[in-house]
Amino acid sequence: MAHLLDRPIWTALTTRQAPLAEISGPARRYPADVAPFADMADFSPESFAALHALMRADEPAVLFTPEAVVPSGPLEIVMAATGEQMVGLPSAFEGEVPDIAPLGEADAPQMRALAELTRPGPFGPRTHTLGRFFGIRVDGRLAAMTGERMTPADCTEMTAVCVHPDFRGRRFAQALLAHVSRQIAARGETPFLHVFSDNASAIALYKRQGMTIRRRLHVTVLGRVGDNLKEKMPH
Repeated sequence: MAHLLDRPIWTALTTRQAPLAEISGPARRYPADVAPFADMADFSPESFAALHALMRADEPAVLFTPEAVVPSGPLEIVMAATGEQMVGLPSAFEGEVPDIAPLGEADAPQMRALAELTRPGPFGPRTHTLGRFFGIRVDGRLAAMTGERMTPADCTEMTAVCVHPDFRGRRFAQALLAHVSRQIAARGETPFLHVFSDNASAIALYKRQGMTIRRRLHVTVLGRVGDNLKEKMPH
């Protein structure tokens, strides 16, 4: 029997984040300025056509799936990789805990700037509205942040684990992971996250914090045929 986290995007968009979903037949996606994630009830030609109907020019669709995706019709693969899905409650932060504060709408420009600098994953103009985000400031600068993204059923994904290069080595990521994960657990939800399989340093960090790999997922970026998104993807 499939686990609800085997298809985290589909589960999120059919449970707690269903009100956010843009829908075309068997296809669902988040609004493009919130997140590029999408999924389908199945991988039939009809489903790929329905997903294509939700996509506008130069807007990729990112899928997390147990099996590799082979698109049909008007969609093509822009990027294909694998990611590790990790679950568990990171260990409590030991030592002097830095000041951690909630981040809101007024902080959005700085949040996006930090995400663009450190590239923790997709972070659009409204990604910060998906859940609670927290940050650490140093002399007024946003030095690090982490927050919540997908909410499939009784699980909540931690995301945007990023630290400004000027402030690395201060264990800010560990402090934020411990803080955010405990906020999630206190609500009776299971914290989890995704990390690319080739990001050995991040995987090692999360393992040291006590998280475990639940399974490997295929990460597939789809684009509309003719949009030439491969040439436009950041290298």
